[in-house]
Amino acid sequence: MRAFFGYHMPSYTFAGVPDTKLFDRVVELAQAAEAAGFDLVTVMDHFYQIGPVGAVEEPMLEGYTALAGIAARTKRVMLGTMVTGVTYRNPAMLAKTVTTLDIVSGGRAMLGIGAAWNDVEHAGYGIEFPPIGEREDRLEEALTICKAMFTQERPSFEGRYYRIDRALNNPRPVRPGGPRIMVGGGGEKRTLKIAAQFADITNWFGALEEAALKLAVLDRHCEALGRDPSEIVRTVAVPIVPVAREADKARVLESIPAERRSMFMPVLVDQGAEILRGYIDAGFDGFTFRNVAIRTPEAVGLVGELIGLVRSEGAPA
Repeated sequence: MRAFFGYHMPSYTFAGVPDTKLFDRVVELAQAAEAAGFDLVTVMDHFYQIGPVGAVEEPMLEGYTALAGIAARTKRVMLGTMVTGVTYRNPAMLAKTVTTLDIVSGGRAMLGIGAAWNDVEHAGYGIEFPPIGEREDRLEEALTICKAMFTQERPSFEGRYYRIDRALNNPRPVRPGGPRIMVGGGGEKRTLKIAAQFADITNWFGALEEAALKLAVLDRHCEALGRDPSEIVRTVAVPIVPVAREADKARVLESIPAERRSMFMPVLVDQGAEILRGYIDAGFDGFTFRNVAIRTPEAVGLVGELIGLVRSEGAPA
């Protein structure tokens, strides 16, 4: 399988860039990612900035409005959120929104969705934040509705939390079967079980040893459901940041806020390819890189060199 690469943009804080020019920078990075060979460009579906990325007061664009703008200025990359929280978007409306993105982008939309976790923004926006068990139940119902609205003409569904009654979703998605679905999160009992049922793509975090353990869990859930595990593209967020020269490693680390430096590891391009090969050998199909550390078109281009190297190593002789 050709290695899959996603460029994730959780940060909208750029030194010297005013709010009026912020989206121009976002588009510049998305276009650079497309030129570099990335398959997917994603944004967060949050309303506040999250702790692992920056201060809560930092700028945050609404996800689907931003994606529609990016769609109009890109041509090839798939577009989606990583990931929508099930608690703050009605699933039928979410299906409509993602279908509209699919129309706008010419069939490039992806539905990214998870169980939600950031209680701070829920409190700030007055959105209910139920316990994790209920959020997982809601996630399963929401995916049932979204899949039905992508694939059926007038679907109905009645669950404990959501219902639709002969719901219309017209125009229909461009892609046969509807936009691909990413289920985010690595919870072994529920999230990965839901992923085995609905996902075309998964994504989770963690060092190789930790992350690889979840591959077998996903396989077992697929087996229990009678699904071929190879149908799911398994991606992982990797901490590496490619640099052109050994001397650049210290400079890159200094550009990252001190409290987040431990999350990233600058490497030469060939070193990065060797690291990713370890993930591929363990069973991963792809990787996501984040603009927290890869913040310029030039830095994105270096990842493009890494992408080319990884794909050439995986090509048949």
